[in-house]
Amino acid sequence: MEYLPEDGVLPGITEGEIVVIRSARRKKNISAYRQGGRIVISIPARMSKADEREMVPQMIAKIRAMEDSKIPSEEKMVERVGELLAELAPEITERPASVAWRSMRERWGSCTSLDRTIRISDRLKGAPDFVLDSVLFHEAIHLRHFDHGEEFYAVLSRFPQSERATAYLDGYEDAERALAAPEILKKVLHSQP
Repeated sequence: MEYLPEDGVLPGITEGEIVVIRSARRKKNISAYRQGGRIVISIPARMSKADEREMVPQMIAKIRAMEDSKIPSEEKMVERVGELLAELAPEITERPASVAWRSMRERWGSCTSLDRTIRISDRLKGAPDFVLDSVLFHEAIHLRHFDHGEEFYAVLSRFPQSERATAYLDGYEDAERALAAPEILKKVLHSQP
């Protein structure tokens, strides 16, 4: 059962993102977890609709708070860049002025060496630490080496889990492409009034 309140509006939730399962086996407990991009909430079959309307948003908030607590803040990412450079590239003394999450669909990150800003794709918010570290390190190297030349790759090769991180990112992109609507369908959908 997909959850949508009676008025059809639950702030911050898109239709189909929440699934509520009424279980006859469940007597009192309520559980909530993320599965396949959705938040699944299992409630007792006998729970009233009024209790459901009260409890489901609370469970959604708990799941999102738990997820948000695992996402590094921009300040933590600045710190992490400093740690990575100190450990793997101590000759690079430049440090970012800021590291920020951004909505990016074509890149994992970018660096503007002129103002020392690094931007990281928000698609990496749930990525394993070694993947985020890989992208942070890559962008931090651009503070000294502006292009993808020989010197850049010599420093980048010091990242110990580079192949594993690249495989993760390639797999992520392959999955996105596989799940994306074909171009012909996109054109049809965008051309309709």
